[in-house]
Amino acid sequence: MAPIIIVGSGLAGYTVARELRKLNREVPLTIISRDCGSFYSKPMLSNAFQQGKNAASLVNFTADQMAAQLNAEILSETEVEEISSHTHTITVAGKRLPYSSLVLALGADQRQTNLSGDGAADVLTVNDLADYARFRQALAGCRRVAILGAGLIGCEFANDLAAQFDVTLVDPAAWPLSRLVPEPAGQAMAAALGKAGVTLHLGETPQSIERRGNAYCIHMGSGATLEADRVVAAIGLTPRVALARKSGLFVERGIVTNAWLHTSASDVYALGDCAEVDGLVLPYVMPIMQAARALAKTLNGESTRVVYPAMPVVVKTPVMPTVVVSPLDANGRWESAKAFEDEANPNSVWSVFRNDQNEMCGFALMGDYVKEKNTLLSTMAPWLA
Repeated sequence: MAPIIIVGSGLAGYTVARELRKLNREVPLTIISRDCGSFYSKPMLSNAFQQGKNAASLVNFTADQMAAQLNAEILSETEVEEISSHTHTITVAGKRLPYSSLVLALGADQRQTNLSGDGAADVLTVNDLADYARFRQALAGCRRVAILGAGLIGCEFANDLAAQFDVTLVDPAAWPLSRLVPEPAGQAMAAALGKAGVTLHLGETPQSIERRGNAYCIHMGSGATLEADRVVAAIGLTPRVALARKSGLFVERGIVTNAWLHTSASDVYALGDCAEVDGLVLPYVMPIMQAARALAKTLNGESTRVVYPAMPVVVKTPVMPTVVVSPLDANGRWESAKAFEDEANPNSVWSVFRNDQNEMCGFALMGDYVKEKNTLLSTMAPWLA
């Protein structure tokens, strides 16, 4: 019997494998990893520096340990060259491997900055263990760090590095977390980061980076400049779709699947950061977990639709604890967070998103209000599930 093959050893790939093994210990299973195949928590990469963790200490299990746990063959440091859905094979190192079902859990790449200048190629990104190891090494002996992007990851890095470096956070938006929270909540995050020592350049768009000896000069579209010893980009993710596109699968923002995670090819599935599931690209932990549990059942013969309950995203910024549930449907409005601001606790902000039927379908809780998460989730769950 041809094995189920999972391409990708991140949270999505390994969670599918684990969930499948809860249902079926015997079906042949192969996992293909482009890197070392170690299992680790990728969200830890943006808040591990202050804890003194190096890349090795972030590893929970090696590829060999995962292979033993999952009763699986794991091919590490291996690239899939092509998918032939007609013959149910993939090509690896020029050799065709058959599959009964194929799962694409390819992840995503850091979005490119498109900056000009002789320093642009030196901009650091942190997207996996190897990147994190280079990042830690690059920061040795530095004092000034500029972070491009004030989204979730950029804010987490800024919070994590502020205790040891002079951190500058740059973003074209008017407030941090602009894609997740309304302005009053974003301004609360800006104030908290500023109080922690982070310098914020908001409403500024970097255009080029020039080397200045051992440092860098960042030129903004406004004409302003700033200098840093190292520059880190955290401007979002781009789903890895090149293999799927090359192999003839339907691709839009991600590898397109229906709600059962089927791609346009028979017996080929996709999930996680690489996938556009039923019109949604959701690069967060909870959607991945929901999709993996559903797919494991499907792979075991019980066709199962992925269902998304309310899915909170925790922003790991201790200077301003934050939890967000983004509305799946953007039609609606954020109610003014200022109206819910607690004057006795100025660092606590409560925002809710209501749809056109006046139902609450999202929220952003900051500071002391994060303790209200479960109360609001219980209110949302009956109609979001």
